[in-house]
Amino acid sequence: MPFGEYQYNLDGKGRMVVPVAFRKFIEDGLVSTRGMEGCLYVFPLATWQHIEEQLEGLPLTDAEARSFVRFFYSGAAKLRMDSASRILVPPTLRQFAQLESNVIVAGAPSRLEIWNEERWWHQVNDAMNNPPASDVLRSLTG
Repeated sequence: MPFGEYQYNLDGKGRMVVPVAFRKFIEDGLVSTRGMEGCLYVFPLATWQHIEEQLEGLPLTDAEARSFVRFFYSGAAKLRMDSASRILVPPTLRQFAQLESNVIVAGAPSRLEIWNEERWWHQVNDAMNNPPASDVLRSLTG
């Protein structure tokens, strides 16, 4: 599982160096898409294939399912690291996540998240000031 948070910069072409700690996690290819709270999700290719199977099983007759698929699946892009361990974040995803220069790359269970630095610190401060329900914390810590 990838964990940790790293500050990086996008270059003028929208490329970002993948943190060393996360390179093995996505070395076989990756898919990036729109995430929740305005970040980007980055999945290893094998994980994405499992997600696609789950999306295919959603009912076409369910308006909420269709809406989520539009949001999540239509924004997806297959990416590869180049020889300098960079990925090119597509313009539509950069626009969605408001990625301009300083970004945070954070590990999460089964994925990476790429955040606009200001949004990231807002989320961290919000979680610190408004922690999850006590029963959630209790179940995590025992």
